[in-house]
Amino acid sequence: MKRFYFFLGWIFFLTGAVLAQDKIVKLKIVETSDIHGNYYPYDFILRHEAAGSLARVYEFVQKERETYKDNLLLLDNGDILQGQPCAYYYNYIDTISLHLAAEVLNYMKYNAGNMGNHDVETGRAVFDRWAGDCNFPILGANIIDTVTGKTHFKPYEVLERDGVKIVVLGMITPAIPVWLSENLWKGLRFDDMEETARKWMKIIREKENPDLVIGIFHAGQDALLMGGKYRENASLEVARNVPGFDIVLMGHDHTRELKKIKNVEGDSVLIMDPASKGGVVANADVTLKLRKGKVVEKHISGVLTEMKNYTANKDFMARFAPQFSDVRDFVSKKIGSFTETISTRPAYFGSSAFIDLIHMLQLEITNAEISLAAPLSYDTEISKGDVFVSDMFNLYKYENMLYTMKLSGKEIKDALEMSYDLWTNQMKSPDDHLLLLREKRREGATDRASFKNFSFNFDSAAGIIYTVDVTKPKGEKVTITSMADGTPFSLDKMYKVALNSYRGNGGGELLTKGSGISQDELKDRILFSTDKDLRYYLMQYIEKKGVIEPHALGQWKFIPEEWVEPAAKRDYEYLFGKVEK
Repeated sequence: MKRFYFFLGWIFFLTGAVLAQDKIVKLKIVETSDIHGNYYPYDFILRHEAAGSLARVYEFVQKERETYKDNLLLLDNGDILQGQPCAYYYNYIDTISLHLAAEVLNYMKYNAGNMGNHDVETGRAVFDRWAGDCNFPILGANIIDTVTGKTHFKPYEVLERDGVKIVVLGMITPAIPVWLSENLWKGLRFDDMEETARKWMKIIREKENPDLVIGIFHAGQDALLMGGKYRENASLEVARNVPGFDIVLMGHDHTRELKKIKNVEGDSVLIMDPASKGGVVANADVTLKLRKGKVVEKHISGVLTEMKNYTANKDFMARFAPQFSDVRDFVSKKIGSFTETISTRPAYFGSSAFIDLIHMLQLEITNAEISLAAPLSYDTEISKGDVFVSDMFNLYKYENMLYTMKLSGKEIKDALEMSYDLWTNQMKSPDDHLLLLREKRREGATDRASFKNFSFNFDSAAGIIYTVDVTKPKGEKVTITSMADGTPFSLDKMYKVALNSYRGNGGGELLTKGSGISQDELKDRILFSTDKDLRYYLMQYIEKKGVIEPHALGQWKFIPEEWVEPAAKRDYEYLFGKVEK
């Protein structure tokens, strides 16, 4: 009996000794993505209070740090340098001060950042300056210097917390050349995400032997091939096909996502996407059990945490009050006046004053014969009366250059055919929708939630007279009757066409897939490019004119009108709630 009790006691001792060696480490991973200049809880464009913002995120993070201390890892997933005027101001106006985006992220103690396509859009002078101002690494494993063959940014960051080694690998969608002028990213190339992930995962495993691997990818989950060679939105493909990731943090598509998937080896990967503008953060909890310094158990879960329940952090607002004041003064400058209120809402149903103003400005600035343009903001307006710098971010949302390109009449028609196919339903009866709409709205994507396709690809034209028959199938909707001055339009003739650099580089694929121009040939079609963004020239134009009289040109319309008019009223109400008088 004594032996039995001695043996039993020895077992308890050994068990206790083993358990005493176990160590539990808890980590909190917080991701922001697609902030688009929303550092403050204030909309400098509409000039009123706004939801979301990094100021609210900081309040949330500080509360979480009370529990997690340094075990909270804060990561940003790109598209932080474009959107609100406070980003534009420190990109192009005040280029001497530390970039506000860097100062804010430093203050909030981010551990790593990632590049987004709209960060590249600001140009190398801007994004390299911003990255240099950050006190933490900006990642970009698939952004390659074409001279050295090495990554332009750090490919991954190693973080150690309580004996746990965490590796964060950052990548961007490689489709940058489809959207942005080469002068903005000259000397760089953007490699395929999956190939890059395989390369670096091998290096990470052999060199770092990590306990936790996080992928932070500025790409969504609905993969597609763009420009015939760029795999866009490949985050899920990487998570599935490249074993080793525990968490994949997505961005770019402005759509909330939270789920777990199995990779090819059967391991679970947590997928998260916090949409945009700091309205939500991706919030992951990681619990690891270590025995003799090695991870023996790993539990990972996540939630999307709403920031509307958090007030803007007072210390944050006080620290960045001077910059807030500078930006507010900038956007409050009057540049002219409009005789009429213009809105993007009518632009979906026919010729409209909003889009036709852009057409007229593009044609006048370039002396082109034809203009192509789309509503870049889903739902916005500029009121009649005094017009301010802030209104220009409503008139033109992105920092696109203005191109003049040579396109044949057939290429113009084919581009419009694809545009209206993305834009309109094929009506089979008067009761059908005029517009091509989603059955369900995309949560967290309120800027384009109702359309099946992105409204910034809904190009209309000016300089030609044409109709769009919505009863016709794809490729047969558009009939061009003449040039705007009544002279003949020819499918065989080459025309000078004004359009933005996004479209001219192949964005939306209207010129590649629609017109049949190869991605490589697009460069040769560019006759002229502005050296500054189109918004800059629009501001100059309006300031010079003083008074602008916006009006619809009436150069195109949907037919048959007896079907279109009642359908347009129904769809307007579906999109916007009520029909304007």
